[in-house]
Amino acid sequence: MNSSHTFLYFAYGSNLLKERLQLKNPSAVVHCVAKLKDYKLVFGNWKGLASDRWHGGVATIEFSPGNEVWGVVWRMNMSDLESLDSQESVKLGAYSPSEVLVKTQGQDLHSRTYIMNSCIYAAPSPQYLKVIMMGAEQNGLPKDYQEKLKSIDTNRYEGQLSVMTDLGIALRKARERGSHRLDA
Repeated sequence: MNSSHTFLYFAYGSNLLKERLQLKNPSAVVHCVAKLKDYKLVFGNWKGLASDRWHGGVATIEFSPGNEVWGVVWRMNMSDLESLDSQESVKLGAYSPSEVLVKTQGQDLHSRTYIMNSCIYAAPSPQYLKVIMMGAEQNGLPKDYQEKLKSIDTNRYEGQLSVMTDLGIALRKARERGSHRLDA
């Protein structure tokens, strides 16, 4: 991809999982794993309004000296920028795009990320946390960070989520494509 037609996006929440991000942003490809220093991962709802999509708090980051957030830097086509902003409810004012400097093994990278405005802390649903943990495992985030994610308390919501149905279909298709590649 030509870099003038792409941008880097640092994901730390449900968009860690490739199949989740690619539901609406098909150009996304993993660039690298990275960490954001002096921030911590928290969960909440914009202005206290519970997420209809996830039925619980959703991920954001907040400045916290000495802490770090691990995530994935995705390279994406500029044509997906509007879709990504829409997914993050930028026009509503729920999240603001922000440029952050993340550290990778070989270099520091300027990447776009999203930070929630007017966050009221709230526990995530088990389904939402599961998607984050699947993405962390899929991309090989450090084991101690994955353990930290596993220890997060959820709101114990047990209902159905339509996004999980869509994600299940995408994961099944990815597995089928993967098994076909092995057969070839």
